[in-house]
Amino acid sequence: MGNTLLRKTSNALIEFPRESEGPLLTVLREGARKILAQAIEVEVDEYIRRHAEQLDETGKRLVVRNGFMPERTIQTGLGDIPIKAPRVNDRRSDESGKRLRFHSKLLPPYLRRTKAIEELIPWLYLMGVSTGDFSDALTSLVGKDAPGLSASTVTRLKSVWQDEYRQWRESPLGKRRFVYIWADGIYFNIRLGEDLRMCMLVIVGADSEGNKEILAVEPGYRESATSWKEILLRLRDRGLTPAPELAIADGALGFWAALAEVMPEVKGQRCWVHKTASVLDKLPKSRQPEAKGMLHEIYEAETRESAEKAFKRFMEVFEAKHPRAAECLVKDNDKLLAFYDFPAEHWRHIRTTNPIESSFATVRLRTKRTKGCGSVDATVAMTFKLLMDAKKGWRKLNGHKLLADVIDITVKFKDGIKMAA
Repeated sequence: MGNTLLRKTSNALIEFPRESEGPLLTVLREGARKILAQAIEVEVDEYIRRHAEQLDETGKRLVVRNGFMPERTIQTGLGDIPIKAPRVNDRRSDESGKRLRFHSKLLPPYLRRTKAIEELIPWLYLMGVSTGDFSDALTSLVGKDAPGLSASTVTRLKSVWQDEYRQWRESPLGKRRFVYIWADGIYFNIRLGEDLRMCMLVIVGADSEGNKEILAVEPGYRESATSWKEILLRLRDRGLTPAPELAIADGALGFWAALAEVMPEVKGQRCWVHKTASVLDKLPKSRQPEAKGMLHEIYEAETRESAEKAFKRFMEVFEAKHPRAAECLVKDNDKLLAFYDFPAEHWRHIRTTNPIESSFATVRLRTKRTKGCGSVDATVAMTFKLLMDAKKGWRKLNGHKLLADVIDITVKFKDGIKMAA
């Protein structure tokens, strides 16, 4: 795309010039123009043929070709592509007397840039190109000046994103049955006041087909049970019923208190990534590698019995000299090994909150670039758009066919293996 490669660094957007545009890109652009023109011709011919039998009082067709529209340019990832669309003379009217018109689905009347470019605009902004650099970045990507793609475009788009977020937030979940949910509160550098940093409360679910879905994105307080309760109640009202079978979250969240109140039947699994970090933080650096290896032995054990033995070894090694680390591990022992009661194929998914953590890397990149981006509403909408974009790359859970057994109350799993009836 264009003739410049953009590379994001921690402090700036640096341009690395490519070689001058070669004949390949020219051929691709010309090929795209011809294919688009041919496709529109087919669309017009089909429209005229479909209405060929509709005649006026003199026996002439009401829908006929009428030359071409003026040439216009469409901005694409290959650069600007000129196109002349066929003109259709449609003399029919609807029941109210309003003149009917042909509208191309491939080339709507007011299209000035392709969907790829439309999606590129928010992507550029959200991925770290601030509005002041916006026009230069677009020029680099589309190969020449991009009229209409200015910083003001971002301002308008943010308003659109906020509307999209509000509609999504109230939309019903339908008949999907969510089996697992992951919850986390993610901090990043948006200033709400002198001493307050924005925390985004996020819940992701996996349905009975193994598809992951963003269920909630809300500003709030990570440790606040009230904030989490509001989110869970809204999800229940949107259709999160029956309740999920398992919730995965960090032990420090107010989420657990809220879950016990709103959905007490849901089993809990504490995130091993968060737990490992918390335990290591309470040890001297010289002991951390050893401790990390022993923690891995616990949650990577083949059976619950083996995990409990590894747990006991950790306590024997560290409890005497490092009681705070041992106490941190013991505190969540009941929920750290819950995953053993679920299919082994799902363990890699349900031992951590990685589905949320990995997606928030792009959110942190954007907020680090801007040093804060205005209102809470704008920040939430930005986060929502980023997560929706990240969702496109999510894949189904391993062993998703076993989710039907997880839902079935007559089926039990021991050490990840389905027990015989």
